[in-house]
Amino acid sequence: MLLFAALVFPNILSRLSPPGFLRIPVEGAFLIALLLVPARARRVVGIVTGVLLGWLVIEKCLDMGFFSELNRPFDPVLDWVLFDDAYSFVVDSYGRAAAIGAVAAILLLVGGIMALTTWAVLRVGKLVGNHHRRAMYAAGGIAVAWAATFALGASFTGAVPIAARSTATYAWDRAHQARAGFADASQFEKEVKSDAFANVAPDKMLTALKGKDVIFTFVESYGRSAVEHPALAPMVDPVLDAGTQQLAAAGFSSESGWLTSPTFGGGSWLAHSTFESGLWINNEQRYRNLVSSNRLTLTRAFKNAGARTVSVMPGATRAWPEGAFYGYDAVWDSRNLGYQGPKFSWAPMPDQYTLKQLNTIEYQKPNRAPLMIEMPLVSSHTPWAPIPSYLDDWDSIGDGSVYASMAADGKKPKALWANPRDVRPEYGKSIVYSVTSLVNWVTKYGDDNLVLVFLGDHQPSPIASGAGASHDVPISIVTKDKTVLSRITDWKWAQGLRPAGDTPVWPMNAFRDRFFTAFGPKVAAS
Repeated sequence: MLLFAALVFPNILSRLSPPGFLRIPVEGAFLIALLLVPARARRVVGIVTGVLLGWLVIEKCLDMGFFSELNRPFDPVLDWVLFDDAYSFVVDSYGRAAAIGAVAAILLLVGGIMALTTWAVLRVGKLVGNHHRRAMYAAGGIAVAWAATFALGASFTGAVPIAARSTATYAWDRAHQARAGFADASQFEKEVKSDAFANVAPDKMLTALKGKDVIFTFVESYGRSAVEHPALAPMVDPVLDAGTQQLAAAGFSSESGWLTSPTFGGGSWLAHSTFESGLWINNEQRYRNLVSSNRLTLTRAFKNAGARTVSVMPGATRAWPEGAFYGYDAVWDSRNLGYQGPKFSWAPMPDQYTLKQLNTIEYQKPNRAPLMIEMPLVSSHTPWAPIPSYLDDWDSIGDGSVYASMAADGKKPKALWANPRDVRPEYGKSIVYSVTSLVNWVTKYGDDNLVLVFLGDHQPSPIASGAGASHDVPISIVTKDKTVLSRITDWKWAQGLRPAGDTPVWPMNAFRDRFFTAFGPKVAAS
């Protein structure tokens, strides 16, 4: 029974149901035939097969988690680094004791699955060894039953066929995926070297933005679903439309489009690096190879053109050596932004505090050089509880102590996620908070030289974005200078902060070159 369950075990949570196990696994026939070897070899075959089968079950369990959060399967070569981030997320959201307990439970589960599948294969191997003839009949019977149901297309539910070959197909796909992951490194090296702007003189780059303060702001998990999902649009769209009017009243114009993110539900740094480098960075291997290269980034282009380049990263809690690759003159993070208030689950500080502090550390400094800032905002990061309230009086923000009661009285992640139906509305509220804070900062503090580009890094996890959601995220540009917008007329973006359904969609890695071309020299693609 254990082997039968392991052979038909699905890798998608929705298929983990009784009908999903009413199947005939063809691998069962091959397994019995494999165990017909002599006794000494049978034990070795049994142990190896049991361990491999146990690993496939574990990997399918990982797939369930990855599909639920990142809308894709687990990559056995490239995804191991994400477990460190997952551990940190659980520590920040639920506490260290919960994280240690989760790790212990996972290790016990992994050991238990491996032990059970290995024991089960050895047990069946012993029966096969004692009953050769019956074993051959059983293998033949399974094979005939599988062939008949396969030929007839038989199914109990109409969706899942009775004839199963999922384990063999799955193992083949995983092996192919691993091979592709190893081969991708050489392909990526070629992509890094192909850069039409690599040899353009710095004084020829970004000439139309000379003297401007350009701020690139990522709004965490701000995806297309926030704008178009039937349960989210009534909450978010009025805020975007009101923000458009508020900006216009303050003399700002805005246009918006769509970008397709390389990631989903998490992995913000992959989106940041894709946006900055003009390369498709969809896994950790590509990211590590990128930051060890000399690829021209948006930040370095601004630095070479004479701007002061700054990273404001309220979500970073430790040193970030990759900043040197991008070309930042200064990096501000949770350790030096002066925040003395409480954390809001994963987010070390509220977005409104970060924006207010930006004035002090860079934006309102006298006699400064033009700025280029990249600033990921984090209040809309999962688990979307508790969410800070927007403060009308920006001067009351101070060192952040004012947020103590909000964090103490707000919803707790454990309580929110106990009822999954409540998660999506809270996600929507977090987007409303972040966008409201950003728009009000622009209208209150933005001057004639400000050019703000804000966008989502990726969609939220499927529990908020909905099943079958795309990888698209909104992107908007805000400025008082009409000549800036006149240079992107051919982008055909929509007026205001809300892109239309038929507004063009670009892959996120296309933005760098389009931006360089719009505000600098027109260079033929390499």
